[in-house]
Amino acid sequence: MLERINLPEGTLPPLGKYSHAIRAGDFLFVTGHLAEDPQTGEVVAGPIDQQVRQVMDNLKLILEQAGTSFDRAVMARVFITDMRYFDTVNEIYASYFSGGCLPCRTTIAVVGLAGLGDVEIDLIVYCGD
Repeated sequence: MLERINLPEGTLPPLGKYSHAIRAGDFLFVTGHLAEDPQTGEVVAGPIDQQVRQVMDNLKLILEQAGTSFDRAVMARVFITDMRYFDTVNEIYASYFSGGCLPCRTTIAVVGLAGLGDVEIDLIVYCGD
């Protein structure tokens, strides 16, 4: 059975037609998120460190809505518009995981992202026992 997880109306309004997350069995698939302001949906313009923190905070909101946390993540995909951002993204990203076991991860350099942000991250989270 599939369960759709969305944040309350007016929080992180989607840029397109998608769910914030879908629970399928013991796994939660979290849509990639940009550095969007949770109330307006506008992409936060600013330096890469500010964008990464906003992306991770947005993902945290979704994980909390689903009753889980970063420490249950098993896979992440990070999309960045410039590989020179890699070290900054890596440092901030890692600071959100406290369980000592970081998820598998792929980092991909892309030409552009929806909403004109510089970083997008999606997650797969294990929610079983």
